[in-house]
Amino acid sequence: MFGGNNTSAMKRKLGIPENRPLADFLPAITIKAKDLATEITNFNVKKNDLKGEPKITNEHVKNNTDVRNLLGKSGIKPEQLPAEEDIKKLERRVKTADKELSKKKLGNHKSNKK
Repeated sequence: MFGGNNTSAMKRKLGIPENRPLADFLPAITIKAKDLATEITNFNVKKNDLKGEPKITNEHVKNNTDVRNLLGKSGIKPEQLPAEEDIKKLERRVKTADKELSKKKLGNHKSNKK
């Protein structure tokens, strides 16, 4: 999917810590592309009754290449897209905002009862 770059190379290129999943920093389009390639692989493994790691791996590589080529027709090269915000930081920020909103709602509810 990344034009010959493996996961470690993409992490270095995007400045992602080696101990963190690459997917936590990928743009949505790249995640969807990887999901599509995986689903095509799953479909073809069942349809063609593929057995063994080499056959399934070859199928998966082929599907990643096909999806990458499709993206390329729209001028999208996954390895050239910038990293997104760390999904874990985003999750923490949303959780904090939810807590603050809940506190505000609770505070407004109490003041309305007076």
